[in-house]
Amino acid sequence: MKHEFVQKVYYADTDAYGVVWHGTYLRWLEAGRIELCEKMGYNLITLEEQNIVLPVVNINVRYKSSAKLNDELIIETGIQKFNSLSVTFEQRIYDKNSGKTFIEAIVDVVAIDNNGKLYRKMPQVLTEAFEKAINDKVSA
Repeated sequence: MKHEFVQKVYYADTDAYGVVWHGTYLRWLEAGRIELCEKMGYNLITLEEQNIVLPVVNINVRYKSSAKLNDELIIETGIQKFNSLSVTFEQRIYDKNSGKTFIEAIVDVVAIDNNGKLYRKMPQVLTEAFEKAINDKVSA
């Protein structure tokens, strides 16, 4: 299962050189992960009400090219792997028109409770959702 959405680059997204500021990509990556979870049926507020929070514990971003003002980008998010402790998202941001890749990212998240205590095992509700998403990817 993958999720994609289009994002136009606005002036506030750029730095003094007229290219997308590196931190802006992180915000778009987070939006992609949130949108994918919602596509799977899990709103992060609802999860928090169930005492589940999904913080990022590792992020590896490879910057390949710079997006610029008014570019239309595709933010693509999928699940690379899942185990009982964490889920790894694979993400890519690329140009809608040319297909040129701007960044590629691998992001690991874990499940903690609202007090910050790590779950030793991913909560069952998420285990089922992530396994289904992985199986949908394999069968697609």
